Amino acid sequence: MAANASLKINSITNFLALKRSTVGVLFMVILILMGERMAERFLPVYLLAIGGSALTIGLLNGMDNFLSAIYAFLGGYISDRFGTRRALLFFNFAAMAGFCIVIFIPVWQAVIVGAVLFLSWSAISLPATMSLITKVLPMKKRTMGVSMLALVRRIPMALGPLLGGACIGIWGEKNGVRVAFVIALVLAAVATVMQQYSVKNEQVDERAEKAKAEKNPFKLFHLMSPDLKQLLISDILIRYCEQIPYAFVVIWCMKTISSPVSALQFGVLTSIEMVTALLVYIPVAYLADKGGKKPFVLATFVFFTLFPLALLFCQSYALLVPVFILRGFKEFGEPTRKTLIMELAPEDRKAAVFGLYYLLRDIFVSIAAFGGAFLWMISPSVNLITAFVFGVLGTLYYAVWGRDVVAPSV
Repeated sequence: MAANASLKINSITNFLALKRSTVGVLFMVILILMGERMAERFLPVYLLAIGGSALTIGLLNGMDNFLSAIYAFLGGYISDRFGTRRALLFFNFAAMAGFCIVIFIPVWQAVIVGAVLFLSWSAISLPATMSLITKVLPMKKRTMGVSMLALVRRIPMALGPLLGGACIGIWGEKNGVRVAFVIALVLAAVATVMQQYSVKNEQVDERAEKAKAEKNPFKLFHLMSPDLKQLLISDILIRYCEQIPYAFVVIWCMKTISSPVSALQFGVLTSIEMVTALLVYIPVAYLADKGGKKPFVLATFVFFTLFPLALLFCQSYALLVPVFILRGFKEFGEPTRKTLIMELAPEDRKAAVFGLYYLLRDIFVSIAAFGGAFLWMISPSVNLITAFVFGVLGTLYYAVWGRDVVAPSV
């Protein structure tokens, strides 16, 4: 009986691509992001409470977007230069240092400095975690591994703000946020020990990684295959579709439509979107690993494209529910797309090229965030229709020029 139970557990872990090192990374992501989401979500409230202004909050948000692009490339270089395990250790210590600054120096200038170290932990660590998954998992299990990473990231996104809100409810805006950062620091320390032990036990040739690091983005760009560049172009167009209306979706739902929804109803819509994403990750990963990846990435682009058009015709809560289910389906092939980036990247510089991909994409897409505001000022419908047009362009581009990668049969 014990043997049968062991076989069932092994079967489940194999299906979900759970190896020692990937489990360590997943727990690291849960713990660090849990602490970060507990505290970071309430930083605007904390900034105002300690003497900051609306301009300070704007600076924080703008800095986060800019650093996410820069850190993605920096994270890839550090991972290739020093090895995955050491890179993750460095990123974790940087985040912990940022937490400490906020805990011990309660002035808004210190919060901005600390935020430089912890706000973009996800962006700077993503190339290293993606590189690790690519190294330790066979090709036919990589999409599942990336999907599990995407899935567990939703756990702290859902629970972190609830716990952070509880801290504020008990200790107030100033002390409550600082308590949340103390908890974040403890969780990050636990995650670091756990992750280092797990990754240490995997056989990854980090000496080979260190010898091949490349910090010149222009040289790395030339190493990107034509197929990866085609994916990048289509991805930029699709992200224009996403980002042009992104900041205004809540305004459309709560202020613009003929029957506006309440804040609570919008929260429910967001939860519906998140649950939809969680439900599609594993089955799509299983199918993508068994066959080609292009159909799933293309389907994702279609869902991105349809969302702003569907939103345009929804004027009530009842109609918004299926539209936010549609929005959840935009995660349909996102892990598959990330896996495709790694498989199209050069074998000896995967982390760095992955980081360069996100650097280029996010720099170009940041323009859409500003452009969307001007389009909204003309008319909300102009904003949504323009986003739809960019989605159509990106989808058609990838349908014609996008390349598929199929896992070899065993």
